[in-house]
Amino acid sequence: MTDEPDNSNDLMDFFSQDQEGSSSDQSQLDPPLPPTLRVKARREAAQRRKKKRIQGFFQALIALILIVGLIFTATIVVRGIKQAKKQQDTSLAVKDCSDYSGPGTDTVEFTVSRGEGSGKIAEDLVKAGVVKSSCAFNNAVSGAEASQSLQPGTFSLKKKMKASDVVAILVDPSKAKAILNIVQGDTVKKVIAKAAAASDHLTLADYQKVIDNKGKGILPAEAGGSFEGWLQEGTYEVKDATSAQAVLKKIVNARIDHLNSLNVPQGSKRETILIKASIAQAEVNRSDYYGKVVRVIENRLAKDMTLGMDTINAYGFGLDDASQLTKSQLADSSNAYNSRVHKGLPPTPISNPGDDAIKAAINPPAGNWLYFVTVNLDTGETKFTDNSKTFNTYVKEYQQWSAAHGE
Repeated sequence: MTDEPDNSNDLMDFFSQDQEGSSSDQSQLDPPLPPTLRVKARREAAQRRKKKRIQGFFQALIALILIVGLIFTATIVVRGIKQAKKQQDTSLAVKDCSDYSGPGTDTVEFTVSRGEGSGKIAEDLVKAGVVKSSCAFNNAVSGAEASQSLQPGTFSLKKKMKASDVVAILVDPSKAKAILNIVQGDTVKKVIAKAAAASDHLTLADYQKVIDNKGKGILPAEAGGSFEGWLQEGTYEVKDATSAQAVLKKIVNARIDHLNSLNVPQGSKRETILIKASIAQAEVNRSDYYGKVVRVIENRLAKDMTLGMDTINAYGFGLDDASQLTKSQLADSSNAYNSRVHKGLPPTPISNPGDDAIKAAINPPAGNWLYFVTVNLDTGETKFTDNSKTFNTYVKEYQQWSAAHGE
């Protein structure tokens, strides 16, 4: 029997050394996991990483939602605060209708531009210290139904005025400076007085000089040298006008253009129409009667009768009211406008008639009326007849109304 080397001790020594080494570096010496366990471990690690990613996503999403929610909430709150403040300011503004008792103190030159509404005017009046609140002024405008009557121009007002007193001035075209307001029914005398008042450098004498010069270079031939009836109603800026002639020329040109737009026949017929229209407008205060008055004029002319209309007589004497005429004036034949004495139409129109009167003069209604009387000055009711006896009855009716109303 052959002796073989004993290696058992060597193998035992190997394992003994391996165990001793494991105590110093266990991680390096541990044998790897079996394949199945390694797959499972990797799977679990992947699941943990995925779970963390999902958790992170949802955490970020929740944070974003919270931030957006906070921003939205803050926006709503800010808007609510602003809206509440605005409503509060509006409420305070509406409630502030305080007014001065008037009559005011220092003089203020206040300008209303053409086309400005009452709201803007109210704000400017408050800034100028004229009225105490916009609300007070707007209430005064509403109470006077004056929203469409406020005039453009420069007005002399005072600080701390009562709102209603301010409105009364701003609706009066005669109080406007630098702006000339011509209304239907105005006479040349009134127009040039307004024009002079509206200008800082052109006087009444300047305008009268042009009138006395028979409107050379301004009036059409059919006007016969008279401006009466040839001044177009409207608003004109005269503050910077170079001359009275330039102002009147502008107004006459506007009249001619307007008459053309109404298709008023030209030449002598145009002057005749203006004469009839001006009489009709002066005789009655309701436009629905203009045509009948024109027909009365034509019927009386056809019968070779005098017109017998005292508004014509009053114009000839420079009177604004026919009731001021005296018996001697009514019999005065030296007055070329005395329609009780002289037959035919007066030499010129007696005012600047408006569109309704002009249209009525162009095409009056058919009728045989020769007389008319306004029996009620409040309503303007006017009665027409072709019979003198009925006319006298109407005259008595007017006299009764006049006596009952202290006229």
